[in-house]
Amino acid sequence: MFKSIKEDIDTALRLDPSARNHLEVFLTYPGIHAVWGYRIAHFLWKVKLKLLARIYSNWIRAVTGIEIHPGAQIGRRFFIDHGMGVVIGATAIVGDDVMIYHDVTLGARTNEAGKRHPTVGNNVVIGSGAKVLGDISIGDGVKINANVVVTKSVPARTMVDSSEFFVI
Repeated sequence: MFKSIKEDIDTALRLDPSARNHLEVFLTYPGIHAVWGYRIAHFLWKVKLKLLARIYSNWIRAVTGIEIHPGAQIGRRFFIDHGMGVVIGATAIVGDDVMIYHDVTLGARTNEAGKRHPTVGNNVVIGSGAKVLGDISIGDGVKINANVVVTKSVPARTMVDSSEFFVI
């Protein structure tokens, strides 16, 4: 557990040029606090304490402004920078080394049962205000620019700008 906490703090220090030291990140980064809260809620979810997981995740949302459903699956070194308004749905899957900015939604386009949220690969960056919606796949190494709405799968190593994809 302590190794994971240090890894999360090191990730913030690596990705955020305004992060000055380990203590500052540990005490003042709501994106990291939300991820740590999610990991506890996700554990509760997996051991079938779903109501407790939802109550705890609601409290984390109230404290951080970041809503991550405890049923979502999130990889290592996930970093949320300026996280206010981030929403990650119940069936979302997020890979390793993913960075998202404020006001990003990994949401659904339907209320039907089953997989309805995106699957995000490794080494992905999602810009502020982007909405990634539906049961779609975002490939490894994708960069999604700010305020883009993505409703179709995106191949690996692509930049998404408005509704266009550019291989990078």
